[in-house]
Amino acid sequence: MTTQLTLTLQEDVITAAKEYADVSGKSLSDLVEGYFKSLPVKKVGKKKRYSSLIEELKGSVPLPKDFDYKKELENELTNRYLGI
Repeated sequence: MTTQLTLTLQEDVITAAKEYADVSGKSLSDLVEGYFKSLPVKKVGKKKRYSSLIEELKGSVPLPKDFDYKKELENELTNRYLGI
């Protein structure tokens, strides 16, 4: 079953996402759904449960102690979708 979802985003983000979807041959809805499916599945108590792919890859790359995951993710997504 599909359900409609309304999102409020900055106009330039929407424009870039629509262009990316067009080039990729996918709909914007497909891209958003794919992103949501990649999020952690659910919380089990205090521990988060991740998708099997994430669990498989977890710990396979050594990272510096001061690595800021959220900042790196923000930078990569900005570069990928906005070309900044």
